[in-house]
Amino acid sequence: LHDLARLFADRQMSDAERAAARKRHATYYEGIARRADELYLQGDEAQRQGLALFDREWPNIQAGQAWAAAHAEQDPEAAVLCKDYPAAVPYCLNLRVHPREQIRWVEPALAAARRLGDGLTEGIHLSHLGVAYKNLGQRCAIEYHLQALKLRRALRQRRGEAKDLTNLGLAYTELGKPRCAIGAYKRAVKIFHEMDYRFGEGIALGNLGEAYLRLGEAHRAIEHFQQALVIQREIGQRHGEGNDLNSLGAAYERLGELRRAIEYYDQALAIARDVRDRRSEGYVLDNLGDVCAKLGQTHRAIRLCQQALAIAREIGDRREEGAALANLGSIHADLGEAGQAI
Repeated sequence: LHDLARLFADRQMSDAERAAARKRHATYYEGIARRADELYLQGDEAQRQGLALFDREWPNIQAGQAWAAAHAEQDPEAAVLCKDYPAAVPYCLNLRVHPREQIRWVEPALAAARRLGDGLTEGIHLSHLGVAYKNLGQRCAIEYHLQALKLRRALRQRRGEAKDLTNLGLAYTELGKPRCAIGAYKRAVKIFHEMDYRFGEGIALGNLGEAYLRLGEAHRAIEHFQQALVIQREIGQRHGEGNDLNSLGAAYERLGELRRAIEYYDQALAIARDVRDRRSEGYVLDNLGDVCAKLGQTHRAIRLCQQALAIAREIGDRREEGAALANLGSIHADLGEAGQAI
């Protein structure tokens, strides 16, 4: 509608009618958010459609969630919507929204779930908080995942338990405890395999490979990355495929096979850009810059690392910002540009 038509229509409503309209709006767009994540999980072209739907309707989804959170303590229906919004769209939210914004969504949702006695959703939100805090590099992520895991086991939610084990492993890996992560990942892989849940099994295998790579066991890591890649391609999960290709690049770089590493990084970069995953795009650009520097392609290396740095600052990824700056410093030092390196 034209702005004037919308303003005119708004002025015709009573306060009660306006409140009812906002509730209908929030309810409708919770469903739209849920549909976007359902499409994402189907893989292939449906994944692109899900992300496009989320991007197109993001202002409405934000407005609906904000209304639900603001009225959750007074209105039981709003409380249900408040707890359901983050649970409806975890994958798109994680790909598109900064961790701090995710936390602003999840904290009131967790409180609403507890008031409503919804233990299942409470566990989901504890896990979401763990993922968000892990992406911010904060150790409290581990405690959130342990709480979620305890709750899932009490409710005998096997798939949820495996998801929490996977997320716990991620937190351990990112926070410098890869040996602890391996045990969590192995239990997750076993549960997912028993349940024939290929999506979860592929993610857990890829993450297990990452933990082995952190321990310097590149060959063992490659075995797990390749198993994960087969599954991601089989189920059409482009985002997971890109992550595994990036990981294979890192493993071959560790082994000194730099040309082969670049081949995997280039494939991963194309996928990250295709699904518009800015965080992964930044990681791959930084990795490519590192390999190009080792090959003596210093000007290209600087350009790639600068692109990674710009993305990290754009999305507020402090960990990747530090990594890109460190790579740029090393490259300038190798060029004898000490002042710039410092």
